[in-house]
Amino acid sequence: MQALNLPPFNIKTKSEEGNEYVFDIVRKKYVILTPEEWVRQHFIHLMINHLGYPKSLIKLEFPLSYFKSGKRSDIILLDREMNPFLLVECKSADVNIDQKTLNQISTYNKVVKAQYIAVTNGLKHFIWKMENGEYTQQTKFPNFPNQL
Repeated sequence: MQALNLPPFNIKTKSEEGNEYVFDIVRKKYVILTPEEWVRQHFIHLMINHLGYPKSLIKLEFPLSYFKSGKRSDIILLDREMNPFLLVECKSADVNIDQKTLNQISTYNKVVKAQYIAVTNGLKHFIWKMENGEYTQQTKFPNFPNQL
């Protein structure tokens, strides 16, 4: 897999029946290692190991219902009150982040109502904060809120 613009971590992989798997520390199981999953796993480790997010407050592939279409968000990080804090859309490194990607995450956030939204392809990362009904672009990912 391609090197990403995210901190490295001790990755556990295995091969089985011609497929490559990666151990997901949030779901506590091996999942098929796709290019998008590669980005998601790196991002999860950034959130846990560098920004202080507890594993227990990270939801992966959370089902969403918007205009009767079943969608799944890649990552939702909750605050201590179990409210969505950060919604993340991961793309594989070969996918450009464009207006379509931004439309996708902002549409998802109409359901989720997270304070922050982010998109990443592992190479480029963009984050916005919802303030007064408007998104303002941020320069870095927020640390976990309400830290003790």
